[in-house]
Amino acid sequence: MSRDLFSDSADSQLESFAPLAQRLRPHTLDEFVGQADTVGPDSALRRAIAADRVPSMIFFGPPGSGKTTLARIVAATTQAHFEELSAVQVGVGDVRRVLGEARDRLGGNGRRTILFLDEIHRFNKGQQDALLPAVESGLLTLIGATTENPYFEVNSALLSRCQLFELMPLAAADLESIVRRGEAALRVELEPDLREEVVRAAGGDARSALNILDAAVASAGGGQVTADHIRDAARKQPLMYDKGGDRHYDTTSAFIKSMRGSDPDAALYYMATMIAAGEDPKFIARRMIVFASEDVGNADPQALQVAVAAARAVEFVGLPECRINLSQAALYLARAPKSNAAYVGIDAAMAEVRDHGAQPPPTHLRDASYRGAQKLGRGVGYRYPHNFPGGLVEQQHLPDTLVGRKFVPDDAGSDPERRA
Repeated sequence: MSRDLFSDSADSQLESFAPLAQRLRPHTLDEFVGQADTVGPDSALRRAIAADRVPSMIFFGPPGSGKTTLARIVAATTQAHFEELSAVQVGVGDVRRVLGEARDRLGGNGRRTILFLDEIHRFNKGQQDALLPAVESGLLTLIGATTENPYFEVNSALLSRCQLFELMPLAAADLESIVRRGEAALRVELEPDLREEVVRAAGGDARSALNILDAAVASAGGGQVTADHIRDAARKQPLMYDKGGDRHYDTTSAFIKSMRGSDPDAALYYMATMIAAGEDPKFIARRMIVFASEDVGNADPQALQVAVAAARAVEFVGLPECRINLSQAALYLARAPKSNAAYVGIDAAMAEVRDHGAQPPPTHLRDASYRGAQKLGRGVGYRYPHNFPGGLVEQQHLPDTLVGRKFVPDDAGSDPERRA
């Protein structure tokens, strides 16, 4: 009995000690801020939640985008039994227990079961396979949440039975609304520029915005919140970047595409993100070496020299100073003229060889340096270019079956007369 009293007392005190983000977690869709494409007034998911007929689904997106909140809103509105598990803390035995109870519940009183599985990407193949028959048969409705791309982390069979909803980082206007709620709860009012600084520092993360606000107000100790308080609170926020996951690949992709799009500011921003997150500078240098040939090529042959020099500088100097060498190379590559002829050309030639085999060169190009080569016609008729004006002479170079075939696009970036 005393344990129940203590438990009740702890529960009653929990609200006052919980983090601000937890205290302000929305309980209804009307309170939910952001993700209009997913749960806006006319969205299919909003109608499904209101009608208590939610499908099995997976929410994926960055921290603080509302994945867990949406799942708990379903819990608050559904007539089904709601079970919440964290993939970090449970195993196959727990899943089987939930499935058994769901079967008994459905058979006993016809009540459905919704299972919310947080961090579903942490479930291994065996654990995910244990869920599959129940989801397929409709024994339970699965709601998964993950910060990872489910196409990489969730079994294709389970994925095909769930609807996917990608949640995006919150827009500045949405974060401002959330920060205002936090101010009201803490009984403070920030100056507009300070509120903007909280929003900017949060990086689209509602939880981070409220944590920054809460820490800044606490740091002010009842006095006026200043920019220093906010900056002090914000720098304690972790940088979300997984060197083996989506953030790594997405940021790398954006870095390459920004250089390809000749946007030096964006290129440096994504490079800064990678460096700040602890990315190996050698990886960044390697990507620029590839880019120099793949996307600049002979439109500016010096680009490859710049990229290789930056890679050598990384070897000699190391961080933090080599960030400047990497920046110099990225700026050069972003501003350089572009040609993908080397990339397109070699891939087209390799595809020809792969699909049709290696064809023999014409006889006049074959090796004629050995005894008896001329008797076989090797080298006969070869026209030595240096014997002709400008070092150019018309003759067949491709195999007989490929005469006239073009592998190199017209934007090869070299003298068009020499390409002819």
